[in-house]
Amino acid sequence: MRLLLDANLSPKLVEPLTIAGYEAIHVLDVGLLRAKDDAIFKYAADVGCVVVTADSDFPMMLALQRTDRPSVVLLRHIAELPCHKQGDLLAANLPLVEKDLRAGAIVSLSPARLAVRDLPMQ
Repeated sequence: MRLLLDANLSPKLVEPLTIAGYEAIHVLDVGLLRAKDDAIFKYAADVGCVVVTADSDFPMMLALQRTDRPSVVLLRHIAELPCHKQGDLLAANLPLVEKDLRAGAIVSLSPARLAVRDLPMQ
């Protein structure tokens, strides 16, 4: 599974996700660090990436467009977690929702909760 990390997450998350077996890139790696959300959204959909973000705009965009791509992992309540703990959280939970993300889903993930919503949203 290919993951595109949004600008609000550290590029340091790429390494633990790669070690966990995911193809992870940061928006910085593809020239989208200062891009608007819709450009990141389009890029992820075009190249088949799941967007990993702490920005609730991405799930809202999916709801408004009623599309099933790209899937999104919305990290919540992670600001106080050091980067390596964010990586641990993702690595521990992505296998549980990989099938959902491949089919089209919004995954909301926090240290205390995991929720999945199928796409497209009705």
